[in-house]
Amino acid sequence: MCGINGVFAYDNSAPAVDREMVRRVRDHMAARGPDGKGEWFSPNGRVGLGHRRLAIIDLSERGAQPMVSADGRYVVVCNGEIYNYRELRRELESRGRVFVTQSDTEVLLHLYAESGAAMLRSLRGMYAIALWDTEKNELLLARDPFGIKPLYYADGKGAFRFASQVKALLHAPVDTSPDPAGHAGFYLWGSVPEPWTLYRGIRALPAGHSLVVDAGGMGEPIAFCRISDLLMKAARDPASGNRESAINAIAASIQASVIAHQIADVPVGVFLSAGIDSCLIAATAATHGAHSYTLTLGFKEFAGTDDDEVPLAEEVARMLGSWHSTLMTSRQDFEDEREKLLLAMDQPSIDGVNTWFVARAARQMDLKAALSGLGGDELFASYPSFLQVPRLAQRGRSLRGLRRAGPLLRRFSSPMLSRVTSPKYAGLLEYSGSLGSAYLLRRCLYAPWELSSVLDRDLAEAGWRQLQCVHQLDDTVRGIDSDRLAVSALEMNWYMRNQLLRDADWAGMAQSIEIRVPYLDVDLLLESASWFAAYPDIRKAELAAVTAPRLPAAVLARPKTGFSVPVRDWITPAGPGKHARGLRGWAQFVHGRFAGSA
Repeated sequence: MCGINGVFAYDNSAPAVDREMVRRVRDHMAARGPDGKGEWFSPNGRVGLGHRRLAIIDLSERGAQPMVSADGRYVVVCNGEIYNYRELRRELESRGRVFVTQSDTEVLLHLYAESGAAMLRSLRGMYAIALWDTEKNELLLARDPFGIKPLYYADGKGAFRFASQVKALLHAPVDTSPDPAGHAGFYLWGSVPEPWTLYRGIRALPAGHSLVVDAGGMGEPIAFCRISDLLMKAARDPASGNRESAINAIAASIQASVIAHQIADVPVGVFLSAGIDSCLIAATAATHGAHSYTLTLGFKEFAGTDDDEVPLAEEVARMLGSWHSTLMTSRQDFEDEREKLLLAMDQPSIDGVNTWFVARAARQMDLKAALSGLGGDELFASYPSFLQVPRLAQRGRSLRGLRRAGPLLRRFSSPMLSRVTSPKYAGLLEYSGSLGSAYLLRRCLYAPWELSSVLDRDLAEAGWRQLQCVHQLDDTVRGIDSDRLAVSALEMNWYMRNQLLRDADWAGMAQSIEIRVPYLDVDLLLESASWFAAYPDIRKAELAAVTAPRLPAAVLARPKTGFSVPVRDWITPAGPGKHARGLRGWAQFVHGRFAGSA
């Protein structure tokens, strides 16, 4: 896990690379890579690459980046891990390739020399890659299929720049005027939806896409792996076999992914709550690892209540024999850490507080890497949305004839609903006719018609037009003829990617902790989705009973509660609609901090 950045002055009208600027952008990301820093500049002064290193695989200086191929043709910087690098290395060596390091990064150089951008389809991992070809004078950028690792770019005045963080790019000359889609998108979702940012000049490279920049400038992002396409293929071609075969096959894939995600030259811990997702990972990791390290985040406000996950998590840790640590936190800790947290937050988000504190606990245990259960709810269909969204869509289709009355009903009912619950439910007729629009209504923080109440009206309206949300959401599930897999596509491509994964990245990296997510693995998705298409009622408790039979019955029987964080209690007084008002109040506070610093 690292921070990467670079600049390519592709047009002759652009000045030569400013080396000090490359270093400033790189060193803004020092927390991402406290173990080392590196740089490479082309002899003609048109290209510069920077790297901050968190050493996880091949801790020696040979693993430092930027890494140059033996013949000097290719230079690469990579943020992330390639979990199948050993298998790929063996294949490359069988074809005569010679390695000088034990790192996964060197594998990328050899693979690219043989296959070019086609190599991306063979990678298993989380990554953001930038690779310079000195002969072609061409820069390749790529990002993993789930979007676990971030990569942002800015193109203007004949120069192309990129970095692992938006805030790092702000140290370069980029257009920082407000982007309507970014600001409206934040209030709509509680996070900024990709590819937008708050700034007109900065975009995110879409997950599962590559991008080439040459002497003619920046090309269009090209998809090499789309999660929606994988789920569509699974829905159209379900696996064949009985239910027992399905559960055994998925269990084996879960185990294989957890094993792959433990590959490291440093200890790898596990974020352990009382939920099935993290307990399953911890049990599998303990079975297949030399030592097991687990850590649990508890809240003093929850002690002795149903929301307290500490007692059951500690019971699991004792059963596994792991080296365990529990960190208790409270309102005072939040208040003490709030400024640090907001400074570390790369883009505005209403979440990430829990990850900040559990990553801090990992750092206190002297860990550099930890496994997280993030993605389990999206893969195993355990969010309420898997039932609610299809029902909303079905209800909306049945009321299609009344849709013209939707705006009138919404204007009439919204003020009343806002006194007792979220006013977004006033849009049932307008936003429930498809899975995409139903998902928008289910997940949105502010409804589309409310955006002008928190943003300048022109900015809000321009942002809503630019986002094309309903169209984009419907496109996410187009061709996926399975409600279960369609909602997985929505959750993975929207809530998980734009909020959960991004929060895990900035909050973990601020503490110099690499957060790995075994449930977000293309091999696991390919295997499990085809079985879920055949048996959509398979649930995670069945899978956990086979995958990790040592887990206590209390874990398998525990109802889904989510990972509750009392931030809304810390910032919002009690009263009707408390939950929604708490998140909305926090959203306005966070957005104000970012807008004020723009």
